[in-house]
Amino acid sequence: MSLAVKEKTEVRLAFLGGAAVGKTALIKRFLQDTFDTKHRRTVEELHSKEYEVGGVKVTIHIMDTSGSYSFPAMRKLSIQQSDAFALVYAVDDPESLEAVKTLREEILEVKEDKCPPIVVVANKSDLCHERQVSSSDMVSTVERDWNHSYLEASAKENTNVLEVFRELLEQANLPSRLSPALCRRRETFPKSSTNRPPMNKANSCLIC
Repeated sequence: MSLAVKEKTEVRLAFLGGAAVGKTALIKRFLQDTFDTKHRRTVEELHSKEYEVGGVKVTIHIMDTSGSYSFPAMRKLSIQQSDAFALVYAVDDPESLEAVKTLREEILEVKEDKCPPIVVVANKSDLCHERQVSSSDMVSTVERDWNHSYLEASAKENTNVLEVFRELLEQANLPSRLSPALCRRRETFPKSSTNRPPMNKANSCLIC
């Protein structure tokens, strides 16, 4: 059996967290390289993107979940169907960190796994003067106590957004060569979204 057949070629990532922590902003920054200052409530949205890497088609599904509404059954289904999770909180909102702790416990319960693939994302790192959650404390908690990955990011300033997705894909066991290819693809994006060439109907791109 060839290596291409053995490798996983489809993955679902779930972004969970409280309201207005920037889940949608992180996803949009990754997919479209844009940032919208206006907050829009999300119920649940699934984004899919197809890549071709070394002749292997890789499909990434990204589930953007609600932080404003309570849909326990919908959230449980999203957890069951997902391969890796981004638990997002805002550094200026301690309550959003408590939501992350609760969501992590739910993932552990639903997945029946003591160490599921989770990346804890401290978003809005650009709000340094409004920070209310210590990064050093969180690194200790997430990496040592929880045994998960931890990253600080800013969707607004496009800081560590690619790294969040790279870590999620790595934990989801996608082909390892996808990460640098993704990096090269992102670096070729124009800074202005108005200058970006239109995507084709299949919404796919070649990144080999």
